[in-house]
Amino acid sequence: MSSLSEADRRCNQGDTICEIRVYEQEVIIVPIFLLASFLITLVLILLLRYCPEKVDRIRPNASKSSPRRVLHGIDAPPGINVLEHESIALDTPHSYSTFTPPNSYYPQTLTKPVTTPVHPPSPPPSFTPIVQPRELPRQRLPESFNLVTPLPVAFSLNSNSSVSLYRARMDNRNVVLRVLNDSADATERHNFLGFASFLSQLGPHPFLPELLGVVSLRAPLVTVVEELENRDLLSYLWRCRQDHVEPPCEMTERRIFTMAKQVASALEFLHGKDLLHGNIRARSVLVTKEFTAKLWGLHGVYTRKNQGATQKDDPSMKKWQAPEVLAKRPASRSSDIWSFGILLYEMTTLGEAPFADISVTELLQFHQRGKTLKKPLNCSNTLYTVIKGCCQWKDQDRPSLAEVSRKLIAGEKGASDKVLKASGTVNIEQYLQEAGYGETNSYTVF
Repeated sequence: MSSLSEADRRCNQGDTICEIRVYEQEVIIVPIFLLASFLITLVLILLLRYCPEKVDRIRPNASKSSPRRVLHGIDAPPGINVLEHESIALDTPHSYSTFTPPNSYYPQTLTKPVTTPVHPPSPPPSFTPIVQPRELPRQRLPESFNLVTPLPVAFSLNSNSSVSLYRARMDNRNVVLRVLNDSADATERHNFLGFASFLSQLGPHPFLPELLGVVSLRAPLVTVVEELENRDLLSYLWRCRQDHVEPPCEMTERRIFTMAKQVASALEFLHGKDLLHGNIRARSVLVTKEFTAKLWGLHGVYTRKNQGATQKDDPSMKKWQAPEVLAKRPASRSSDIWSFGILLYEMTTLGEAPFADISVTELLQFHQRGKTLKKPLNCSNTLYTVIKGCCQWKDQDRPSLAEVSRKLIAGEKGASDKVLKASGTVNIEQYLQEAGYGETNSYTVF
């Protein structure tokens, strides 16, 4: 009423402009402010719904202040990280940032599913990644995977790994998520996507873990592979030493021949593509629920072939390396054959370290003297003959993979179904020393 009387006093009758000036705050400023607030809110809602990447760029500080869902990475077996160079730190949805994949790996057609032929053509010598993995739908973000949990772990080797591992459910099946950590730099992001492309180009094989897809259009970057319920072979062998374990774990000589035949098939597949594995051992083999063996440890294959990197001088690999590799000479297919023989020894002894009494520094001289692995107590003459054949000093004296496969098939037919036994569980500290890890590798027991 006071405002009305004030307008009557200040304005002549019929002076509309004067009255608007009196009511300016009520009829102009407040409505405009409310309308602007509504429009801004509407724009943000639409961006969140259809363009979440733009929101991340508009508010970069949100990703730093938003709470994290801490999920600890895993290494397997309980003792060693088999999916090597791997670690997952999943953030809440607000912390995602965008990342544009390298054009050499991910053209604009990335979002379309890629069907890889069962028998892809042989790659060029440089093996440049050209086939793209299946891009999961944009709404398939890490927080959308069901039942995301860290894989159980009892032991871990400390490393500078930029990738983490988790178990999850996707499309009614168990999967393993390989997620790039937030701390990864541009080179690590490039290598992560390049490795996914490499796996896709490699093509499917019944005894290689299946690549199910990637999330590469926004961070964190995720590679999805099938889960192999019995995890790595070394962990499985160690469990077979225990009594009354769940799920049951039994290793027989027939199963050794069967699983070795499967690994040999995968290795022959790699050799057919002019790829050397360079890291054949029990910790590089994964085991399904049905006890099918699948060869992994492929990150080193990708690094050497695509980036021209040389074999790193890793003490933890020397007990499995052929003499020519220990002598700093180039590796060959027969070098993988040697390592395959050591793998057979691991399987027969239920996970013992090879050449346990020989130090890494004396290993080459030990081989030069013509000495070899002793016959394990559980090992038949047939199986030991295959082991000795693979571990010949001269690489030209070792059999080809085709010959090894024939011997494994023949040995499988007459193999025993008696369950193998070994005394005592594995002492992890002792195993590390015997396997050549030495004091240069720090470790943590959880």
